[in-house]
This record gives sequence, structure tokens and C-alpha cells, in this order.
Amino acid sequence: MTTINKSTLDFLKQLKKNNNRDWFNDHKQQFQVEQKNAKDFYNELMERLKAHDDIDKFKFFRIYRDVRFSKDKTPYKPHFAGSFSRATQRLRGGYYLRIRPGESFLAGGFWEPNKEDLLRIRKEFEMDTVEIREIISNNKFKKYFGELQGDALKTAPRGFDKEHPDMDLIRMKQFIVVRNFTDKEVLAPNFLDELDDSYKAMRPYFDYMSEILTTNLNGESIID
Repeated sequence: MTTINKSTLDFLKQLKKNNNRDWFNDHKQQFQVEQKNAKDFYNELMERLKAHDDIDKFKFFRIYRDVRFSKDKTPYKPHFAGSFSRATQRLRGGYYLRIRPGESFLAGGFWEPNKEDLLRIRKEFEMDTVEIREIISNNKFKKYFGELQGDALKTAPRGFDKEHPDMDLIRMKQFIVVRNFTDKEVLAPNFLDELDDSYKAMRPYFDYMSEILTTNLNGESIID
């Protein structure tokens, strides 16, 4: 089983302290070694995901930052990160993992739903939240993720009753589940198992959201 090496976290710690091109160029060979370790780990995680979900593609993010529109001009991200996209129009949602000393986490869900998807989700919640509340209050969901997270409006979206009893869900703009990990957990031999178990625990949530986003309010499919 592939694991995350301690040397990988050590390199990322040093990069955070020395986030400049001269230092990075002097340690380019070490970076390549640690990047390969991380990529191997992510690729094995993808194979795990494929055993219980239909994964369309894997994206391993570059370590170089785009500083053009940022006040932070440090050129490198002191972490490794990757995402896994679910295949076909019927499977919605995506998986994410970031490895960063002291700040590692996995996530899944809907970061920036387009306006059509966001309205469809809100309309569903306006009509009925029994199923989604059962999912997010399930013991396994709460064990791994705690609660549904994401940015939300301060008040009711336009066209919705601000006194609606489910406004806490309706005003959300993102629908994300997150699990944080300590460095000790990241380096543990069973880290890959913990990630895979966490992603499996997302499936009831993904299945529910996929059904919403591929049907109209009458439950009729909108996918050809």
C-alpha cells in the first residue's frame, strides 16, 4: 500500500519557510522525488475510488501559484492537491484531497454550482428536506464530516420566503463535506483506507444530489 512519506511533509514545511524561486531551484530534485511519491499515492487512491464509483478523470494540481491577481506573491503552494471527477452526466459531485503539513483535508460536493443547479437545489429544499436531513444527520456522516459546509447568503435568496423553516439549507451557496487530518494521520499506514472509507461515506449524499440535479421537480429525468 502506498503511503505519504514523512520526507514529503518535511519538504513542504521547508517550502513554506523558503517560498522563493532560488530555494526551490536549489531543491528541485527533492521536489521531483516528493511529487512522485504524492502522485503515486493519488493514483492508488483513484484505483480505490474506481472500485466503488465511476471516476472520469484525475487532476493533480501544479505547485506553481498564479500570482497575477493575488496580493500574496509567493510563487509556490506549500501543498500537494488533486481532484477526482465522477463520470457521466448522471453522477454529480467530485472528490478532493490536499496534503499540507498541519492543514491536510479531504472534501467532496459542490464548490461552485452554476445558477441553474443552485436554483434546482434550493427549490428541492423548499419543497422537502426530509431526505437531505436524514443523510446529514446519519451517524456515519457526522463521524466523518460533522456537518454540511459552505458559504451561504445572510438572508433568503430572491423569490424564497425568508420565514421558511428550512432557510438554513436554502440560503447555502455551496454544499461541501470536509474531513481534516493531522500530520500523524496523514503518515499513518492506514491513511489510504481512511480516505477511501470517507469517500464511501459521501455516497448517500452524492446519490441524493445527483438525483436532484438530473430530474425536474416532478422527479422526471432531464438527461437524454
